[in-house]
Amino acid sequence: MSKFSNVNVVKAANVYYNGKVTSRTIEFQDGSIKSLGIMLEGDYRFNTADKEIMEIYSGDFEVKLPNAEEFVAMQTPCVFEVEANSAFDIKVKSVTDYCCSYIKD
Repeated sequence: MSKFSNVNVVKAANVYYNGKVTSRTIEFQDGSIKSLGIMLEGDYRFNTADKEIMEIYSGDFEVKLPNAEEFVAMQTPCVFEVEANSAFDIKVKSVTDYCCSYIKD
């Protein structure tokens, strides 16, 4: 899906790591939420409350998922999932464009 229809967009940005990671929250009519964002070069750790599905459209990065011992390079476009109440680490090597879906269980 390259476009979202009939959604609400929260105007205030979600800003992390001194502006190196930013996103906008998208609210869907069924109550589901996604965020669309950009990550600049850097090393980041993100904690999850809900299960997250990360769709990465472009960029160069390595990710270390929960219970993994090493970082893994992924080719874009790609998707990875992170369980609720966990965390993942990501090393961004070039501007990375993403969409994160939050899954309420």
